[in-house]
Amino acid sequence: MKKLNQWIDRFAYSHPRFGIPNLMLYIVIANAVTYALTVFAGSSALSFLEFDLYHLLHGEVWRLVTFVLLPFTYRPFTLFILLSFYYFVGGTLEREWGTAKFTLYYLSGMLLSVLGTVIFSLVTGYDGWSLSSAYYINLTLFLAFAALYPDAQIMFYMVIPLKAKWLAWADVALFGWEIVKDLRIGWYAGALAAVVAILNFVIFFWEDIKNLLGIQSRQRSRQAIQFKSAVRQQKRAEAERGYRHRCEVCGRTDADHPELEFRYCSKCQGYHCFCSDHIFDHQHFTK
Repeated sequence: MKKLNQWIDRFAYSHPRFGIPNLMLYIVIANAVTYALTVFAGSSALSFLEFDLYHLLHGEVWRLVTFVLLPFTYRPFTLFILLSFYYFVGGTLEREWGTAKFTLYYLSGMLLSVLGTVIFSLVTGYDGWSLSSAYYINLTLFLAFAALYPDAQIMFYMVIPLKAKWLAWADVALFGWEIVKDLRIGWYAGALAAVVAILNFVIFFWEDIKNLLGIQSRQRSRQAIQFKSAVRQQKRAEAERGYRHRCEVCGRTDADHPELEFRYCSKCQGYHCFCSDHIFDHQHFTK
């Protein structure tokens, strides 16, 4: 698992242009559009976007990706709140990881969901098990966010302030409840979709999960532990102020202007960050 983590990081670093910028924005818009269509035509009218093995074997290959475009709830207020929230979470993850790794995370969740459904269909001999939304994939987006920013404050339903780590435990409990519920009613494909979505999260956060469970290598040095602690403190500070880099000259941040590049000046005394417009055009700081 550790080697897989390292491969993911190397691939994302070596292929920075891989992926779809603002991927979560497109998914959110698609969910809103398909929901609007169901209001007029009914949910069954969009069944051609769902994934199942039967239709895949009959040449409807678009179903491999279109199932994530379907709304995961048909309650308009809940859908609006969750889509807004997932757009915020997805955008934050993309800024933290970069487009390549975030796209890998989402595509990996889709791939595992499809493979799980295909394998389960072949094992049971029934090719009608289907995927009708990215409900569980989206839930793991928040698990990833909480793993990176455990102390970030989230306004639950825009009213109640809660820390991300407490909502993450509620997210895990929701996964457990959904799995048990699906097993009780015989919807095994739904339970499997939840399990493989969690598996995707585990793959990307295996080292963090090991630390949480106390499964640490004896060879880990004290310096490595201190470095991890410093990184977590830096991420908490970034979450509180809402940005990572801020230009010392113009005050613009990477959160407000993601198109800009930010660098630290090696000629200034201390750590001073500047945007691409001022990195070569500023008065150097001296102590």
